[in-house]
Amino acid sequence: MKKLFTSESVTEGHPDKLCDQISDGILDEILKKDPMARCAVECCAAYNQVMIMGEVTTDAKVNFKKVARDVIARVGYTFGSFRADDCKITVAVHRQSPDIAIGVDSSVENRCGGDKYDALGAGDQGMMFGYACDETETYMPMPAYLANKLAKRLADVRQCGLLEYLRPDGKTQVTVEYDGRTPKRVDTVVVSCQHDESVTNNQLRADIKKHVIERIIPENLLDENTKYYINPTGRFEIGGPEGDSGLTGRKIIVDTYGGRCAHGGGAFSGKDPTKVDRSATYMARYICKNAVAAGLCKEIELQVAYAIGVSTPVSVYVNTFGTGILADEDLADIIVKEFDLRPSAIIDVLDLRRPIYSQTAAYGHFGKEGLPWEFTDRASDLAKYLKK
Repeated sequence: MKKLFTSESVTEGHPDKLCDQISDGILDEILKKDPMARCAVECCAAYNQVMIMGEVTTDAKVNFKKVARDVIARVGYTFGSFRADDCKITVAVHRQSPDIAIGVDSSVENRCGGDKYDALGAGDQGMMFGYACDETETYMPMPAYLANKLAKRLADVRQCGLLEYLRPDGKTQVTVEYDGRTPKRVDTVVVSCQHDESVTNNQLRADIKKHVIERIIPENLLDENTKYYINPTGRFEIGGPEGDSGLTGRKIIVDTYGGRCAHGGGAFSGKDPTKVDRSATYMARYICKNAVAAGLCKEIELQVAYAIGVSTPVSVYVNTFGTGILADEDLADIIVKEFDLRPSAIIDVLDLRRPIYSQTAAYGHFGKEGLPWEFTDRASDLAKYLKK
């Protein structure tokens, strides 16, 4: 059965993504000095101002303003009204609320005599989702995979000087046509990219098609019926925080699976791994990717839910969309048996008290090589259940 599915991505210069990168840049600088720090830093940016706000509990000394200016400069905002060397930066950060800290520092189970992994309770209530499928080599859904690669390519051709008229802000969108579960072709590509005043619309559209779209999307997925919308409104000279305000955590679908997976609502950037919004979502991805790699299913969505101050999840739910070798409830039992989902255990297994987060703050948190939640080292352990 034919169906269409669309996902979007944004460049590192998009105002929301800029804020994500500042938040995770601050988090990484803190973790370099204090791996046990508590951090929940958010950022907003508009016109020529940045505000850094949130809760940080650490004795480490970090120059928040310098981190922000370094990120802004690296992304490329060295021109216009919003410039790395000239924007106004305000910091409003205080220590973590003691009411929250007490639930994290000692879980309900720990107070009743648990083991070392019961020493840390979930930092909040909520549900987190993971996902994986066999559509791409990264176990990501094809539309999100292509949209992220297009957005990254926009930055690459700008930074290397191939398309020197480009500026940092931009968005991409890809619609994939499926035959059942199988991606067959790309139906529509949308690219909107910020540029300087020198380039004509015709040149930009030709360059983006040749140097971005055709370099990223496989030729066999494009055909004479593929539709291209490149800067469809015409000019896009004013962008970034000068053109629209930005806020940490406002691109959670871009951060995850492009809408193919449910989302619990919690954002990631700026949060240390005691926040299950982040760490449990990473663990859920790790489990899903290993389940698909093991051959237990071709597609899987996993939900894990927590109560604040309680280390053990209140629920684990699996949906394999009819692709599972085993019943979904049996696979859920296997996951609970094989993976320790308590926050402290997740932090240990994925080694999350490290400054590894800045690389996640643009072009998605999943499908990238080298990140611990992308390893498939547990696939062989799960494959044993194929024989039962």
